Amino acid sequence: MERMFKPSILVFAALFAATWLLAKFGGAWFESPALAWLMEYPKSWVLPLKDYVSAAMKWLVEDANFGLFTFTEFTRAIAWLIEQPYEFVRAVLATGFMDGVGRRAEQIVPPLSWIAVTAAVVALGHYAKSWGLAAIVGLAFLYLAVFGQWESAMITLASVVIAVPFGVVGGLMLGLLTYRHKAFEAVLKPILDLMQTIPVFAYLVPILFMFGFGPVSALVATVIYAMPPMARITTLALQNVDPEIVDFGKMTGCTQRQMTWKILVPSALSGLMVGVNQVIMLSLNMVIIASMIGAGGLGFDVLSSLRRLNIGGGFEAGIAIVVLAIALDRLSQALAERSTTYAPAPAKTGLFVRYKRSGVVAVILIATMALGFFIPALQTYPEGAELSTGAFWTESVKYLNINYFDQFEAVKIFFLNNFLLPIKRFFLGIPWPWAIAMLTLIGWKFGGWKLGLMNLIMATFIAATGMWEKAMITVYLCGASVIIASVIGIPIGIWAALSPRAGRVIGVVIDTLQTLPSFVYLIPVVMLFRIGDFTAMIAIVAYALVPAVRYAAHGVRHVSAELIEAGVVSGCTKWQILLKIRLPLALPEILLGINQTIMLALSMLVITALVGTRDLGQEVYIALTKADTGRGLVAGFAIAFIAIMADRVISASARKAKARYGLD
Repeated sequence: MERMFKPSILVFAALFAATWLLAKFGGAWFESPALAWLMEYPKSWVLPLKDYVSAAMKWLVEDANFGLFTFTEFTRAIAWLIEQPYEFVRAVLATGFMDGVGRRAEQIVPPLSWIAVTAAVVALGHYAKSWGLAAIVGLAFLYLAVFGQWESAMITLASVVIAVPFGVVGGLMLGLLTYRHKAFEAVLKPILDLMQTIPVFAYLVPILFMFGFGPVSALVATVIYAMPPMARITTLALQNVDPEIVDFGKMTGCTQRQMTWKILVPSALSGLMVGVNQVIMLSLNMVIIASMIGAGGLGFDVLSSLRRLNIGGGFEAGIAIVVLAIALDRLSQALAERSTTYAPAPAKTGLFVRYKRSGVVAVILIATMALGFFIPALQTYPEGAELSTGAFWTESVKYLNINYFDQFEAVKIFFLNNFLLPIKRFFLGIPWPWAIAMLTLIGWKFGGWKLGLMNLIMATFIAATGMWEKAMITVYLCGASVIIASVIGIPIGIWAALSPRAGRVIGVVIDTLQTLPSFVYLIPVVMLFRIGDFTAMIAIVAYALVPAVRYAAHGVRHVSAELIEAGVVSGCTKWQILLKIRLPLALPEILLGINQTIMLALSMLVITALVGTRDLGQEVYIALTKADTGRGLVAGFAIAFIAIMADRVISASARKAKARYGLD
């Protein structure tokens, strides 16, 4: 194996050297008009695919007719069905039930009081785990009330309450179909890949055309974004059910329906709850993006603050999103753990004793609703008692910018001149036919002819649709960010694996970072470094760092103890054990972590288009602002294809690494 491995390294080193020479001197070599097409894809060769897509969408929305109803009437009917439960939950949590329309509307029934909602989440936290969790979620919701974020937070929570069941049920059904029918899995897998890798901005435009501007479109986009992980986790959880349990169900004569709902789903419940947790967190991650198409809530507050450069307001709304995300994340994780814990049936006692938490919450709800008419503070947290940290954040950023502007600028210029710009020149200097040939060769080397052919088709699509230069800028910015994230994250992950004390602290930090919505990372870096590629890189690194740490820690921590003991017996030092045993055996996990880092970096690129990048993310964002469906979808597919190529190549290399070290 080593003999085969070394020549492949030499071949790739030679190809990389040739690529570097082409990127460095290609512009001078191909200056003649006859060879200029090698550096820049000719405009006359570009396929007008985006025009075809825009025309098809226009026909679908304006002219498509199914006899009894038009396509627009069909989608608006679906929107109405989704809107009804959303409006009900929103009224219960935030606005109350109104009589009338517009400014003349009067509130006839108030929403749940802030005390009742806080009591309900405290009871849920105690039911899910302990008084400790109850205190954490209770303090989180109390923070939302005290710092004036309650109504916006409840609007956001209403969106999550509606989006999560749709995402969970849809993902569960798709996962079940995939588990039952392997042919369906082959069809669904690329669709899920596209759903996860096409930026949300890309399909916001067609969703707006189909469902109209408003919270319903935001909910549909959220479900599309959050459903794929649930489908994948469902399939994986069902496949991991103990075969003996499945055989037992067959022996007892279970029908397929009984086997599914009485055997498989209950046995896979712990895994399914992990999927529910992912749906919740991804739904929260969408709150700011969804605010662009009428969702409102905390996301709208952050977005409007960024547009008005209201530093304090942006920080306050961003912190509120973080607080809400942490509370829901901890609750969903605790409920997932509780689902796998056996609890004996309660003794037959009085109804209130058996359901004392629910009883206490019901009493608080009725009391606050009745007394709220006489004591408004019991219904709505009084404005006079609200606190604000807006001035503190504004003054802090102002102080840093005034006193440390030169230092921030020096760091920014150093990275731009010595790291970002050389990488950018490298990728933009590669002739596009050579790049396509390289991608095809890499795919063939790691995954066989099928992966090579897939890379060839996807790379050719990017060039043929006129997106090549933007794609290279995307690859440059994503690649630079992934390098930084890996250089920082992998050593931290190794440290967390080798030191239990450091591991606990790092675990808390990583769990917290994982709950932060992507937009939140933009607020501090924009305030300190303004707009540009460096700002985008910092935000991407912060957002994509988590999997690099988590996978490296997992890989190093789970190296076989017997192999480590063998190294100790043979006289290896700690460094030799790390470099010769732990890291080689953890390589497949580390590669998967880098793979996930790339996926998160690409998903963040569209968000960073708001801070002045010039890549495919900007193309998608411009398409959203201009309602150009074709432009947005073509650019979105280009990003998705970059993500899929990277995913397939790295996954294939991870499988080869496992086979090389006998870890299959």
